[in-house]
Amino acid sequence: MQNLDELMKMAQQAQEKLLQAQESLDRVIVEGMSGGGLVKIRASAKGRIIAVDIDESLLQPSEKQMLEDLVAAAINDARGKADVAAQQSISEATGGMQLPPGFKMPF
Repeated sequence: MQNLDELMKMAQQAQEKLLQAQESLDRVIVEGMSGGGLVKIRASAKGRIIAVDIDESLLQPSEKQMLEDLVAAAINDARGKADVAAQQSISEATGGMQLPPGFKMPF
C-alpha cells in the first residue's frame, strides 16, 4: 500500500501546484496591441482587462470604425498572449506533464 500512498501524495502535491499556478495567473500581465501600437490593451493571463490605451490621433468621428476594429484586434492579441502565458504557467506547475486533450483549467 506504500506505493498507493506515495501516488496519492504526489497527486495532492500536483493539485496544490496547479492551484498556485492558477492564482498567480492574475499577476502575469501581457500587452496586446494593434495598428502599430496605436491601440494597446493590458490584461492578466486570466484574461482580465487592466487598461486600454488609445492614441489620440484615432479619436476623431471619421475614425470610429477603424478604432473599434483596432480595439477588438488588440483585445484578441492580448487574449492570445494571455493564453500562452497561462499555458506556460500550467506547464511549469505540472513539470511539463501534458494534460489530457480538452482538459480545461477552471478559470
